Amino acid sequence: MVQRLLFLLPTLPLLFLATCGGENASPPRVEGKKVLMIIAPKNFRDEELLEPKGVLTQAGAVVEVASTSLDTAVGMLGAEVGVDLLVDSVRVADYDAVVFVGGMGASQYWESTKAHSIAQEASQTGKVLGAICIAPVTLANAGLLREKKATVWASEKERIEAKGAKYTGSSVQVDGRIITADGPKAAREFGQTILKALSQ
Repeated sequence: MVQRLLFLLPTLPLLFLATCGGENASPPRVEGKKVLMIIAPKNFRDEELLEPKGVLTQAGAVVEVASTSLDTAVGMLGAEVGVDLLVDSVRVADYDAVVFVGGMGASQYWESTKAHSIAQEASQTGKVLGAICIAPVTLANAGLLREKKATVWASEKERIEAKGAKYTGSSVQVDGRIITADGPKAAREFGQTILKALSQ
């Protein structure tokens, strides 16, 4: 009997984790939540759309894709993605989260007054607001990163700092309801962080 108990001892921490929300805990469910992901019609970064979208849809969220064209959007690595609506048609009130996807094409939104207004309304109304890769520049230019901790693709560090952001260099950075990430390697963690924020 004692031998059997000694045999079980090494497994007890694992059992504890499994029953107390450790690494084996299931991801949160967010049925009924709606997420808008904004991409460039060409040269968005494939992983930065597809990986967070996968994380969110698997958790029950409804994800819609907006762009400046209703034609099939093409990523930097060749992914072809259907577009649900035009950026000009976006109603922020319809969504629980708004996410700006990066890639070279995302620079078209840096100075876009429509993109700025979408981001500003999302922030002002307490939505989860995300941006990855070079897309945090759009949030910075919209005045939303002043005095906020944020990250971005390293080449654009000075752009967000010039608008008052506190650049951290983290893969994923959270400050309130704003979530930023630095590039494709962080795409899955970015999606998981958005999911966590949506579930709270």
